[in-house]
Amino acid sequence: MRHWVIGDIHGCANALQALLNTIPLSDSDAIITVGDYVDRGPNSYGVIEQLLHIVKSHRLYPLRGNHEIMMLRARDNSDDYEEWLRNGGDKTLASYSPLGDAGNIHDIPDHHWSFLENCLPYYETINHFVVHANAYPDYPLNEQPDYMLYWERLNIAAAHMSGKTMICGHTPQKTGLPQQQSHAVCIDTYAHGGGWLTCLNLETFKYWQANQQQQVRSDYLPLFLP
Repeated sequence: MRHWVIGDIHGCANALQALLNTIPLSDSDAIITVGDYVDRGPNSYGVIEQLLHIVKSHRLYPLRGNHEIMMLRARDNSDDYEEWLRNGGDKTLASYSPLGDAGNIHDIPDHHWSFLENCLPYYETINHFVVHANAYPDYPLNEQPDYMLYWERLNIAAAHMSGKTMICGHTPQKTGLPQQQSHAVCIDTYAHGGGWLTCLNLETFKYWQANQQQQVRSDYLPLFLP
């Protein structure tokens, strides 16, 4: 089984479709998505529909991002709703509108809410772990506070106590290239802002990227070449 990790999608359904059409997936592979499926980009509805379709044929492990947290909170609290709109939720609502207008939170179907509610906090392999944002180096993954997992930016990553390499998103790399550190890789490559959506293969450290124009490119992470 191979492991494919996809960075912050943020409503970029075109880029996601181009990636899925390009990477050499097999039925036994695992796809891990780091969260932030919604907000800022033009088609959050389409992104979640694609992810729900993947579940039918592949092992999908969708992680929770801070934008999923904001969206879920917005459903239940008017103050949180306004905060969500200011952080890109307006684009999400518009993508759900059947009329092409600003949309309404009641347009979001139950099965999409269920998908958001059931996202995971992290994912582990023998040599790697995947989180949305960051992790304290001296805490086991199951003891990490929510603030670190979902909100904390990546600065200089110390080696985690597990000895595993951390793969994360959340901190946008406006160069469009993954950020490499000796113990961590950030694959939020600013898809919604004119950058690229990244998919990293954990067995080879080759990555594929696609943008909203559905251009595709690939390369290897040099720090992790054998």
